[in-house]
Amino acid sequence: MSQGIERRYAPTAELRAVKREGRAMPTIVGHAAVFDQASVELWGFYEEVAPGAFADSIADGDDVRALFNHDPNVVLGRTKSGTLRLAEDEIGLLAEFDPPDTQQARDVITLIERGDVSQMSFAFRVLDEKWRIDGDERYVRRILRAKLYDVSPVTYPAYPSTDVGVRAAGKDPLFGEIPVIPADLVQGRQAAAGGEQAQGRLEVLRLRLQLAERQ
Repeated sequence: MSQGIERRYAPTAELRAVKREGRAMPTIVGHAAVFDQASVELWGFYEEVAPGAFADSIADGDDVRALFNHDPNVVLGRTKSGTLRLAEDEIGLLAEFDPPDTQQARDVITLIERGDVSQMSFAFRVLDEKWRIDGDERYVRRILRAKLYDVSPVTYPAYPSTDVGVRAAGKDPLFGEIPVIPADLVQGRQAAAGGEQAQGRLEVLRLRLQLAERQ
């Protein structure tokens, strides 16, 4: 179980600025996480978020911020002040926040309205997780319960995939804590692979024996 803060940048179902009557600034609405959708390959594994993963964090009233690009210097809303509202729906983690009337917030709204920024991310700490090997022999981490820290419209909503297998466990400068695949799962996969290799060698020997008998 990872003890550090992690961030996930994934395609969101929506991110839009909605003008509300009586408000000078539009409300920003989007999904920071989508349930039951596999990520691209992360650090040698794939990941998915289970429905209900954020329910406790929302119900407990965790003090969550809405930021831009996870930058604490650009605050767009906060649950404690009522300017950020979070909920789980049938799609995922829905975030709705009322940005302040500041130049930074106006810039973010302009970027969203133009379509230059169209996706979101969330920062979290895993409280409960389950690992498995799927039918494609991939390690899959399912996040069952997580503590939220912030949700953010982001410029680059992509997982790092060009350097898979070279990152060690620890902290990534952009994505935070890097989870460690459970050792028993790795050993089980290696043992299974070893069994398949042994079976393959046995089949080769049987073929050679058959050829020898024919000769």
